[in-house]
Amino acid sequence: MYVSGEPPVGNAIWTWPNAVSLLRLLLVPVFAVLIWHEHDWWAIGVLMFSGFTDWLDGWLARRLNQTSKLGQMLDPAADRLYILVTLIGLAWREMVPWWLVAVILIRELFLSVVLLALLRKGYGPLEVNYVGKAGTLCLLYAFPMLLGSSLDGWVGTAAYVGGWAFSWWGIGLYWLAGVTYTIQAWSLLRVDGDTAATPA
Repeated sequence: MYVSGEPPVGNAIWTWPNAVSLLRLLLVPVFAVLIWHEHDWWAIGVLMFSGFTDWLDGWLARRLNQTSKLGQMLDPAADRLYILVTLIGLAWREMVPWWLVAVILIRELFLSVVLLALLRKGYGPLEVNYVGKAGTLCLLYAFPMLLGSSLDGWVGTAAYVGGWAFSWWGIGLYWLAGVTYTIQAWSLLRVDGDTAATPA
């Protein structure tokens, strides 16, 4: 996890935090296959392991002073891939409605446009804020529960209720973080535009 107030960002590629993030990315297709074939317990295990490595890469970056630009890209990329793959898998199995996939996907597409606008002006991705991380964590907590809702008895019922509770919190925080990110980006782009329009 990379948030404000952390060590200076370097340009290193081969670091322990980046290796952990890369492992998370490599497990995404494994996770997708497990969901597709309804191996839910294994899928939940992979998702829990992903959550652990999400914490581990941030801890290693701070502990070893190995925060890098590549790591700041790999970490959120892995989070987004797990969220989208899980949502599509759950919707395909009719465990969640397709509109939930659309709500998350529209947010991601919108922020991709914002990021492209920043890159065109020479800015890199903005720092991940706590609201965005909280929303991501809520969604990553929600999905194992929604997978567990297929179980019989009170366990499945509790998982269903908990999964949807975390889903709603996650969606709200996810979009709030997106709005905050857009406002920050707009401020940078507006200042850049005002500077360009000022006569020399």
